[in-house]
Amino acid sequence: MDPLVEAEVAKLEGDAIPFRAVPNHVHSTWAKTFLSRPELYIRPQTSDEIEKIIKLARACRRRITITGCGHSPSSMTCTSSWLVNLDDFNAILSVDRPTGVVVMQSGIRLFQLCQSLEKYGLAMPNLGSINQQSIAGAISTGTHGSSLRHGLMSENILSLRIIIADGRTHVCSPSQNQELFRAALLSLGALGIISEITFRTVPEFTLRWKQVIDADVKMLKAWNKDLWTHAEFVRVWWYPYTRRAVVWSAQQTSEPLADPPTSYYDGALGYYIYHNLLYLAQKVPRILPWVEWFVFGMQYGFRNGTTTEAVQPSRKALLMNCLYSQYVNEWAIPLHKGPEALRRLSSWLNQLSPDDPDYVPHNIPFSAKALWVHAPVEVRVSDTSAPHLESQRTGSRPYLDPTMDDGPTLYLNATLYRPYYNDPPCRARYYEGFEWLMRDLGGRPHWAKNFETDGAELERMYGANMQKWRKVRESVDPAGMFVGPWHRRHVMGSGQTLTHEEVAIGFNQVYDKGVHFEGVVGVAR
Repeated sequence: MDPLVEAEVAKLEGDAIPFRAVPNHVHSTWAKTFLSRPELYIRPQTSDEIEKIIKLARACRRRITITGCGHSPSSMTCTSSWLVNLDDFNAILSVDRPTGVVVMQSGIRLFQLCQSLEKYGLAMPNLGSINQQSIAGAISTGTHGSSLRHGLMSENILSLRIIIADGRTHVCSPSQNQELFRAALLSLGALGIISEITFRTVPEFTLRWKQVIDADVKMLKAWNKDLWTHAEFVRVWWYPYTRRAVVWSAQQTSEPLADPPTSYYDGALGYYIYHNLLYLAQKVPRILPWVEWFVFGMQYGFRNGTTTEAVQPSRKALLMNCLYSQYVNEWAIPLHKGPEALRRLSSWLNQLSPDDPDYVPHNIPFSAKALWVHAPVEVRVSDTSAPHLESQRTGSRPYLDPTMDDGPTLYLNATLYRPYYNDPPCRARYYEGFEWLMRDLGGRPHWAKNFETDGAELERMYGANMQKWRKVRESVDPAGMFVGPWHRRHVMGSGQTLTHEEVAIGFNQVYDKGVHFEGVVGVAR
């Protein structure tokens, strides 16, 4: 431990509050896309410990980054200063069964929360595709599910307790410290450490879900009819090379549970076949369309109209398996622009000629020649602007909410798997073209994903709301204790870089076992 830190810890030893810090920890994202070595890795168990960490960091002139499972594939949770993990700060503090109001510590993972709620006959109203994140991490990055009847996951937050840079705890809600509440609902970890969350749950419910495989033209024809409204939850996986889509929908039911059917291909066999085919495609990229056709057919069915159904608890039905290490680049655009987005992306990826009946001018100013990608695109929806939602009634919508201001939102998620942690050779050009298209359609990137859009462009996208968020952020953390390199690039003003003074207080170049961490973070090669 650094002598300065040791000296400051010694001053506070008499307070009997532990400082659970270890050096030489290597932090990585879940997907191993980014790695960093923090000076100290700290796992507090109480609010008093969190306050002590913040006071020590201020005294030692250190910065703090907060992490949970690190499921975001970006460098947001990477630092060479102090890294605070809240996995041991995960208790349910109170449950009011009649109202469904639950108070919890912020480090609880979503799967732990769902398991605890089950004991009380309660459930989360909505879930994303995975449940490994902490509740604080999920709301701080704008996590959402796929339903026009729901907004962001933060929609169900009634109040927060947040410990700011001076070590004091503030309570905020729609009626108390509303500006802090709106900034903290999507904080990006840059305001302080959220310690407690008061959340509105619902009675537990069961979902009957159905997925249907068919030509994408059928999905597109239903877009403006009932595709997104025929059930409470709807999501689509679109495969541009095969021009097919999987439409998954779920509705609440009182029917008895019934697990989905399984085949010999499910499980380890299909997992390793797919993984090895993707690895082979790293060497011979042009086989990727065939790989997607084969794996798609084995997993979902080769025949159009193939249907799978099941009845499961919501905490299971709404999830999907992420399978492998991956990059994800997800953007929010107006829902009505979805068909245009998919047709233009298809024309570009498939290099369609003007005489092809499916051709539309894509106008993407980058060549797709010899560009072959692992290309399922996850298609989901939400409507944070819906008048019945809490944020609309109370005026407490997050400042950095990426969804549409005045209508339903479509999310397009361009996923690229990294077989055996190898980067796909197509990533830079694919994402360059994909992001250009998303910007052209008025989109904004999901904060936790692998977008390349710089700080200046993000300022233009958010305008006055970005300025309001920064004003609140600076009021609770004027010295930038919770500002890391990722924040400097994206939300602190035109893509700021680190100063020499900032480098001197903890942002150092570090190495580990032959892996070079460039500056604070580095891509795992």
